[in-house]
Amino acid sequence: MAAAAEPRARAWLGGSSPRPGSPASSPELGGRGRARPGPGPGSGSGSGPERAGARTPGPAASGHSFRKVTLTKPTFCHLCSDFIWGLAGFLCDVCNFMSHEKCLKHVKTPCAGVAPSLVRVPVAHCFGLRGLYKRKFCSVCRKALEAPALRCEVCELHVHPDCVPFACSDCRQCHLDGHRDHDAHHHHWREGNLSSGARCEVCRKTCGSSDVLAGVRCEWCGLQAHSVCSAALAPECTFGRLHTMVLPPACVRLLSRNFSKMHCFRISEGSAPETGEWKAALGPGVRARGKQTLKIFDGNDALQRNHFRVITVPRLARSEEVLVREPPLRAADPGQWECRGGGQQRPWVPRGRTGGLDHPRCAPHPGSLEDLPCLAQVRPRPKAQGLPIVPCRVGVAYVSIRVTPQSTARTVVLEVLPLLGRQAEGPESFQLVEVLMGSRQVQRTVLEDEEPLLARLRDIRQTSLRQMTQTRFYVAERRVVAPRVSLYVAGLPPGLSAQEYGSLLDEAVATKAGLVSVSHVYSSQGAVVLDVACFAEAERLYMLVRDTAVHGRPLTALVLPDVLHTKLPPDSCPLLVFVNPRSGGLKGRDLLCSFRKLLNPHQVFELTNGGPLPGFHVFSQVPCFRVLVCGGDGTVGWVLAALEEMRHRLACPEPSVAILPLGTGNDLGRVLRWGAGYSGEDPLSVLVSVDEADAVLMDRWTILLDAHEAGGAENSVADVEPPKIVQMSNYCGIGIDAELSLDFHQAREEEPGKFTSRFHNKGVYVRVGLQKISHSRGLHKEIRLQVEQQEVELPSIEGLIFINIPSWGSGADLWGSDSDSRFEKPRMDDGLLEVVGVTGVMHMGQVQGGLRSGIRIAQGSYFRVTLLKATPVQVDGEPWVQAPGHMIISAAGPKAHMLRKTKQKPRKAGTPKDARADGVPVSEGDPK
Repeated sequence: MAAAAEPRARAWLGGSSPRPGSPASSPELGGRGRARPGPGPGSGSGSGPERAGARTPGPAASGHSFRKVTLTKPTFCHLCSDFIWGLAGFLCDVCNFMSHEKCLKHVKTPCAGVAPSLVRVPVAHCFGLRGLYKRKFCSVCRKALEAPALRCEVCELHVHPDCVPFACSDCRQCHLDGHRDHDAHHHHWREGNLSSGARCEVCRKTCGSSDVLAGVRCEWCGLQAHSVCSAALAPECTFGRLHTMVLPPACVRLLSRNFSKMHCFRISEGSAPETGEWKAALGPGVRARGKQTLKIFDGNDALQRNHFRVITVPRLARSEEVLVREPPLRAADPGQWECRGGGQQRPWVPRGRTGGLDHPRCAPHPGSLEDLPCLAQVRPRPKAQGLPIVPCRVGVAYVSIRVTPQSTARTVVLEVLPLLGRQAEGPESFQLVEVLMGSRQVQRTVLEDEEPLLARLRDIRQTSLRQMTQTRFYVAERRVVAPRVSLYVAGLPPGLSAQEYGSLLDEAVATKAGLVSVSHVYSSQGAVVLDVACFAEAERLYMLVRDTAVHGRPLTALVLPDVLHTKLPPDSCPLLVFVNPRSGGLKGRDLLCSFRKLLNPHQVFELTNGGPLPGFHVFSQVPCFRVLVCGGDGTVGWVLAALEEMRHRLACPEPSVAILPLGTGNDLGRVLRWGAGYSGEDPLSVLVSVDEADAVLMDRWTILLDAHEAGGAENSVADVEPPKIVQMSNYCGIGIDAELSLDFHQAREEEPGKFTSRFHNKGVYVRVGLQKISHSRGLHKEIRLQVEQQEVELPSIEGLIFINIPSWGSGADLWGSDSDSRFEKPRMDDGLLEVVGVTGVMHMGQVQGGLRSGIRIAQGSYFRVTLLKATPVQVDGEPWVQAPGHMIISAAGPKAHMLRKTKQKPRKAGTPKDARADGVPVSEGDPK
């Protein structure tokens, strides 16, 4: 099916802003428009709960083409979400919008046919893994998501897999990319999929629905409203309750010409669905009596690749009925098209590129998918004299011009500038930019001044009709954008200089001199940041580094943005979020997506993809920021250790750290009141709690492990192990405690898929403990303890534990609450560690049950432990077997700044359930 076009031409002015009240800037369009290039597969006239009826033109402002239909099952209005009583409703042929007759004049949500032209800033989506999203609706075809569907990792777009090619590039703009700057940040409205109890910000009535795609929500500030009521709200977005925590898009720069949004937001490409396949599954019995099934090829490109869609139409269907069933055509004006190659009163199979009506593929009774009739070409009507060039923003949605065979990029610019009132600036200051708004990537091409536009448009429409409807042209100011891409490369050998790392990368991936330079070196981590002065070279290096190993270690490559810290608002204190998706089963993965949507995706980092170092590098120049770590105690220790190494490079050397506990024990999270573990709380309420949390101090400890045999044997295996240093925040266990942790760790490494439940994990701990309940090893005979240079005699124990916080083993109080004149009352910031002994598994179980406490041994700030034989050791839940030698525990410099959740206050009597504070619902226990 070859593409054609409209008879008029339209152009955008890149970089300019719409005036208030223009269609492009109205709240119902979100500054970008409710863009849906067409309904998804399977939609069309005659499908769903209605039968065809008389056509009724829709409101001109929204561009719908409504027709009256007879309803055959319960149906709801997509505007007011109320039930449609009676047997008649009004359905838009293009986007499946259903409405009461009384609601037609109030419809402001733009139709799929006009919405793409109202998108102010085209931004591609990032589709992740398929999942089941109950009571959600597809934003393209407006139908329920009853099978595994896709969602954008950055905005609230939900789509069927088959609807992905028709999803418009109207995702959130999260950074500057050198193509345009925005003077004011407008609401980014997304229609539907609100909670059933959502309240309109204007009229305070329910605006959410679990029956249809209704209501709108701003993707930045979270305001919810009816689509009609949203027009009463100011267009500027203030980021709502989280305004101090959000990294504003205007403060982030990322030149990403050759990188997809998956690369820019560091989203694993393994989660992206396959693209390009239009083949629809055709099961037995699909064709009903009196129907015929046709294959649809979207232009020559789809025909060459044999990518098609399957539709079912009546055998006596007219060509116009076939056109209205096909999504790419439904996004255009059917009056501008005609079908060639088929009669008006016979099964319609127009002439295709691979043959005419007598072609074997056009058999009247197909027996298989490959033998279906071929629907080939659709052409513009002969009266069409021009082709579209696309919008130019000046207080209206666009201006329209005609294109002739003599039209070039320069003549178009000359014709458009007077319409914009900018002819005095001269055409040499502007250029014509072609923009292809793909659902996954927005591609831009600067046209040469003498480029003939008519021939170019004909090539595009012959290639693909969908590509034609998604192609627009901007009249943009000429700017010289100096290419600069920051690539983070990790996995290199530690301890080298910048010159050595440069030589190593040159040997491994052949970096080009003059285009690539090493800007930052993190020698202890074996990581560097490269500045690349060429887009093509940056893309080549990124793809090559990820497939390269150095000294047997695979390299990691990330594209990092630049934070323009001088543009941050005075009260801004953005939140740097680290998420360990392997913690808490699948909860870490869901939280990763939720925080990307609530905040700027550039401030959310996945720890399994490069660790915490890239996040601290991006925020290194931010004068004030906070950190949220989503994971277990081991994950928190990992981030705190990286923070300690990066402290001298940060403009904010002491950021406060909050915890969202996802692990099994979560002792530090318990102490700081973040709970025993995440159990599905609303991520928005979590962020509000972080914003309201109190700052507290916590001691950090350094453990030097010098693995040398105490007897001084020269031929010992332990002698070859170099000394190493680990950091401790919670506790350090030697003996039976570490042995149980080690057995659990090994079991999880063997079958990680079984360890997704906190309850199951604790059950494994109990089982491992029962297996060792009769085991006795006499730890007090195998170690020596020195406290503050004084030898301490150990009682008969099986485990020795150094505790820094009043929680151990999933919340147990190992030290006990009884007063003791020999020791000070423990605190997490007193510069002292408490040393406690346990006599075995039974004693540990009694401590966790609250029946006993541990054996108090010592309290101090400096410890020296001598291991006489290989002994299990664990630090903050990370276990290993330590060879004979010495362990020296001492304070680790500055204390860590942590965030402790404020105590929950009871809600005042009479507070309505839907009460909100700055656009955020007040949950049970939160202050109003």
